[in-house]
Amino acid sequence: MKEFDPRSHVGAMPSPCTSICTMNPRTGLCAGCFRTIDEIMQWSSASEEVKRTIWMEIKRRQDGN
Repeated sequence: MKEFDPRSHVGAMPSPCTSICTMNPRTGLCAGCFRTIDEIMQWSSASEEVKRTIWMEIKRRQDGN
């Protein structure tokens, strides 16, 4: 997931799920994919634009910014 770049990806956005589905109570983020529970719940019905936005947030979170 670290090497994925949502800014340059062409086509349907892949799910960021890594099958490590554990919510961190301190951060409110999934330990595997760095999404909030709301982002996880909306993923399947989200537009590609929204999915790209979620991916950008994931990258920001991974970088600690």
